[in-house]
Amino acid sequence: MISAETVITFATPVFFALIGVELLVAKLRGRRAYRGNDAVTSIGLGVISQLAGVFLKVLTVGVYAWCVEHVALFALPADAWWVWVSGLLLYDFLYYWLHRMGHEVNILWAAHVVHHQSEDYNLSTALRQTATGGLLGWLFYLPMALIGYPVSVFVAVALIDLLYQFWVHTEQVGKLGWFDRVFCSPSNHRAHHAVNDRYLDHNYGGILILWDRLFGTFVEEDDVDRPVYGTRAPLRSFNPLWANLEVYWATWQDARRATRWRDRLQIWFRPPGWRPADVVARYPKPAFDIGRERFDPPLSRARTAYGLVQFALLLGMTTHFLGLAARAGLGLLVGYALVIALSLTVLGAWWEGRPAAAWLEGLRVLALALAPLLVGGWFALPGTPVGVVFAAVFGLSAVALAWVSRAGGDASHKPFAGPA
Repeated sequence: MISAETVITFATPVFFALIGVELLVAKLRGRRAYRGNDAVTSIGLGVISQLAGVFLKVLTVGVYAWCVEHVALFALPADAWWVWVSGLLLYDFLYYWLHRMGHEVNILWAAHVVHHQSEDYNLSTALRQTATGGLLGWLFYLPMALIGYPVSVFVAVALIDLLYQFWVHTEQVGKLGWFDRVFCSPSNHRAHHAVNDRYLDHNYGGILILWDRLFGTFVEEDDVDRPVYGTRAPLRSFNPLWANLEVYWATWQDARRATRWRDRLQIWFRPPGWRPADVVARYPKPAFDIGRERFDPPLSRARTAYGLVQFALLLGMTTHFLGLAARAGLGLLVGYALVIALSLTVLGAWWEGRPAAAWLEGLRVLALALAPLLVGGWFALPGTPVGVVFAAVFGLSAVALAWVSRAGGDASHKPFAGPA
């Protein structure tokens, strides 16, 4: 059976090709579909999600496989067409409930919020995925295991459901008539991502929007009340680790501050935004402002170009990591994942224009230049030539960084720009 990592690796060039098409279409229409800092952050969060997925397989697939083997009511054949069709329909139904609960239960929203943090809506938003969703999400798919759908069918239909949802994250496709009434479409999903009162917490379907029509959670996109994207508690950061942890941290803080133990527990299972009355009184939060400015710290062209080159290098490293996932040892994978995740975090500070970002980036590229020479290779790519290549790449990065820091300009302390 082909692994999910292999499928994602091969699908990635297609994703980027479609992003290029979307950029071209938007430009021909005189629209600005992308901001580099936001798009890179979204894709970087997708990278971290893939890294985490390698280690969470024991929950997302392992528990499912155990249940199929030991407690399944039936042994469904993996070569029967009806098993695949019914499996896809059942998976999409269960996905609807996972997605819906991800908006209605705080601890699940803490994972799912990552996907909604972008204040833009484009195909890069589709790649903006959670790193922690696998901790609890697997529970919703156990009915498939109990019925007896084979692991191969479960993994395949999960990928189909996920890959389908990529194309609906765009503003370049308008309403599609009858298609919008049956399937999750760009119009339907734009409404799902919006924070306007009319749209909030609707349209949870993955492939079929029929589930929303059946359970009363459907709303149609209104051409007059155009969707505004993001979350009602804006992230205002390009730090991928903070993006994954912000709601967990905020919930923990409120739980710790609550005086009643009942509140400390129920805050995790209440709807997002619910806070104990005593915590609200002592620690009020600003009211939601739908007209807020987007988080868009200005950055010089030189600094932007440098950041994009470093991000491209990290994408190459991620492809290599995913290729190693099935055959490398745990220690090597953990180390490699940390290198990539911490590098993305430093680049997040770079996109934000933080004063310490240049120093952190300097330490990062120097460490990555020296490490291959010291250990005689690169993760599972031993040999002096490989070490020299990586040392040269990141050594040149250090030189480029020094030039950019001096000549590239620093716009990091100007006010944030760009209307929402």
